[in-house]
Amino acid sequence: MTNPFSKLGISDDVVNAVKDLGFENPTPIQEQSIPVLLEGNNDFVGLAQTGTGKTAAFGLPLLELIDFKSNKPQALILCPTRELCLQITSDIKNFSKNISGANVVAVYGGANIMQQLREIRIGVQIVVATPGRMLDIIGRKAIDFSNVKFVVLDEADEMLNMGFQEDINDILSTTPDDKKTWLFSATMPPEVRRIAKNYMDSPVELTMGTKNAGNVNIEHEYYIVRARDKYAA
Repeated sequence: MTNPFSKLGISDDVVNAVKDLGFENPTPIQEQSIPVLLEGNNDFVGLAQTGTGKTAAFGLPLLELIDFKSNKPQALILCPTRELCLQITSDIKNFSKNISGANVVAVYGGANIMQQLREIRIGVQIVVATPGRMLDIIGRKAIDFSNVKFVVLDEADEMLNMGFQEDINDILSTTPDDKKTWLFSATMPPEVRRIAKNYMDSPVELTMGTKNAGNVNIEHEYYIVRARDKYAA
């Protein structure tokens, strides 16, 4: 029987890694977002609570879209905290364990920056970072984002709550204009909507549950709609 992740378009190497982690079936956000993100040509907004499987929702498509023969950074994932940075990095390393040449680096404050710089110099395709430390490394001219194809803003509302708006703007200004931006957030306050407006072109929007709701035990519903069509939906 075909694996449910295979049906979504995930390759055997990644599916086998996911199975080794004990995941048999995709969560609702994974099931709905992975096929859209695998197209690789859409900006994307995903509204979902923490704990719904967002890391695999964006991490698995990234592994299918990145050229691992190149050691240049091609994906940047920004998140609000050191703990989340380490968790995302660990998850993506586990997902990519069967991919030859795959390198993921965690960039965050409170750790030895020289070690992080060494890992970047060795060569890395995916950078997972907190905004402050990422901006520090950019300021040292220690990383080249000219080949970045994808930027993921995970828990965007939390990053803005923590005062990272200016840092995010400065970081995104160093990435190519033709990159695709994938934004994940539990809520959609005006500040997050402003990021989507400033950095995205007609993003596909996926909403799990109720917009702006807290993480409560409710039955999830979803819909997908392009931003330009959302008022007609």
